[in-house]
Amino acid sequence: MRVKCIKCGREREGVEVRCKCGGVFKVEVDVPFSKNLRENFPYVKRWISLGEWNTPSIRVEGFTYKLDFLNPTGSYKDRGSVTLISHLSQLGIREISEDSSGNAGASIAAYGAMAGMKVKVFVPSTARGGKLKQIESYGAEVVRVEGTRDDVSRAAENSGAYYASHVLQPEFRDGIRSLAYEIARDHGWKSPGEVFLPTSAGTLLLGVYEGFRHMVSEGVLDRMPKLVAVQTEQVSPVCSKFRGIEYRPPSRVTSIADALVSTNPVLMDEMIRVLQETGDCVVVSENEIMDSWKYLSRKGILAEYSSAVALAGGRKYEVSDPVIVLTGNGLKTL
Repeated sequence: MRVKCIKCGREREGVEVRCKCGGVFKVEVDVPFSKNLRENFPYVKRWISLGEWNTPSIRVEGFTYKLDFLNPTGSYKDRGSVTLISHLSQLGIREISEDSSGNAGASIAAYGAMAGMKVKVFVPSTARGGKLKQIESYGAEVVRVEGTRDDVSRAAENSGAYYASHVLQPEFRDGIRSLAYEIARDHGWKSPGEVFLPTSAGTLLLGVYEGFRHMVSEGVLDRMPKLVAVQTEQVSPVCSKFRGIEYRPPSRVTSIADALVSTNPVLMDEMIRVLQETGDCVVVSENEIMDSWKYLSRKGILAEYSSAVALAGGRKYEVSDPVIVLTGNGLKTL
């Protein structure tokens, strides 16, 4: 499996974070598909595992829910973290940095701890809440940065530690292929009609796409499902560009879906390409998110508001065998 720049096609040299052209790297999936799912990641020789993957799917009133918030740290991000941290551990990298005060930061901190790495997580100076406490609980050093979200990212990248960015690192996005494999397996190795995905930085959408594309190319599935990105009214740059509508981000994001905050995602062009090929994009309101969250809770499913975004999108859509991916655990936000 080769790692190449999505912009210029140059093959990655070593563990460089960005291509010389400024592009982002991607793992090219060119291995035979195996129903022993770990074998689809041959570059990982030893998994630094906390018991991730194999989350349940349940069927409730016409929707299938993939309960990915039941991964070890309470979010789907563990799929990316286990793959990236396992890969970096094999290379002998012992000190890493990340920029996230949310689920990605917590997940990287946990897997880094299991791997015996020194982890620094850079967060905005205003960051508060349970997720920050979760990051600290794993023993990561939390570094507060004044300024914008871009300032936080730059501080992490220039910290002197290896920048294990969940957005830029190709192995992180590649690990999320595993989610598509499990959705297909849960459907008897058939494609569902639609897969609804809360969408922000793009790692979930792009990882799931690559997983389904792999299975279609290998003849495991006969078609791609429709991948539907769901965004909030406040943070809808992808849906806006997909629809050809001007997007003006708010000066401050106040949506209850506080895990979906990427107003100018680095992976925008790649997301648009995927949606144009095989998907759609839906924007939901705060009331629609809250109504969906309450519905899930009354069914015994406690997800983050940001996860309920996916159901809010599904409820606005004409569906046929839909899957709702619930990405984050509601216990984090109580």
